[in-house]
Amino acid sequence: MKILVLNCGSSSIKYKLFEMESKQVMAQGGIEKIGLPDSFLLVKLPNGEKVKFEKSMPEHTVGIELILEKLVDPQIGCIKDLKEINAVGHRVVHGGEKFNKSVLITPEVKAEIIKCVDLAPLHNPANLKGIDAIEKILPGVPQVAVFDTAFHQTMPEHAYMYALPYELYEKYAIRRYGFHGTSHRYVSARVCEYLGVDPKKQKIVTAHIGGGGSCAAVLNGECVDTSMGLTPVEGLVMGTRAGDLDLGAATFIMDKEHLNTAQFNELVNKKSGLLGVSGVSSDCRDIEAAINAGNHRADLARKMFIYRTIKYIGAYAAAMNGLDILVFTAGIGENDPYIRAEIMKGLRFLGIEVDEEANKVRGEERIISKKGSKVTVCLIPTDEELMIASDTAALV
Repeated sequence: MKILVLNCGSSSIKYKLFEMESKQVMAQGGIEKIGLPDSFLLVKLPNGEKVKFEKSMPEHTVGIELILEKLVDPQIGCIKDLKEINAVGHRVVHGGEKFNKSVLITPEVKAEIIKCVDLAPLHNPANLKGIDAIEKILPGVPQVAVFDTAFHQTMPEHAYMYALPYELYEKYAIRRYGFHGTSHRYVSARVCEYLGVDPKKQKIVTAHIGGGGSCAAVLNGECVDTSMGLTPVEGLVMGTRAGDLDLGAATFIMDKEHLNTAQFNELVNKKSGLLGVSGVSSDCRDIEAAINAGNHRADLARKMFIYRTIKYIGAYAAAMNGLDILVFTAGIGENDPYIRAEIMKGLRFLGIEVDEEANKVRGEERIISKKGSKVTVCLIPTDEELMIASDTAALV
């Protein structure tokens, strides 16, 4: 069975084509700058080489047409006919309270995704464009929606509710939803498989830390809390997102800087986090270079990033009354040994002992705590696309 996975952003499309029997990635790549004159497709070939195709792509349908064209291209393609694609799986960011698992896409499902547009105005419309494009280009091919929010729907009411007037929840469904759910689900299951333990008997914190970041508390295989909220801006310090912020500070800043809601949203989502504090970059590699050059603000930004992550992991250990496994994943979690080590050192009260030698690794599955550590700490690279493909195959 061949499954195409699409992740449509507002101006981008990432894709992978899987052969599900072997879990092999047959093709992968991405389109950037949809709607701009210099839009392009970058195809990553099996040998690691990247080939760039520049083309004007005013909207997503043109981009998906180009992706499909390259899948059957005699030179760089991997299939002879588009009929070989058995199904298409889509990342859908927000499923609201309606969806707690992946579903086959029907007109009714699309209508529910549209209802969630207010909750994810930057993401759900783009996800819908991908669904519509496949309906047009590959009519009759089954499609599956895999929701970022679904894994977190097991949170208890006392964890997902905000202490606001209850009427606001009833009117607008204002509550904690959480994101990165497909990643948290994958790594929390995979780490148990890797360690050979029963997921139904584990207290796990998954730390998905990258440009965007979130932690999740996974108790006996189910999410019981997560750091992102109604939107992805809550929680950890991120590349350009502020994370947790005093609401009084929000109104104070809006008054003093004469910002409307759209401008304030821009401030906390795109101008804050590591970028806002350091004034250098949202990328930890640039931050590290600035620290080595003696930049105090860059050093402060990284310390804040580490401190906030330690706080959340410690809080989730308290929420679950203990911790068996800590998992690092995503861009920073998989590739920054220093940040991992500093977070682990901040959690020594839990009995975590860092294996400094084992921690000198990037992007590989590995135990990075010492043998006698009371909490097993692992690096598990995330694979959201494989999770989407697996759900799609199971449903079709």
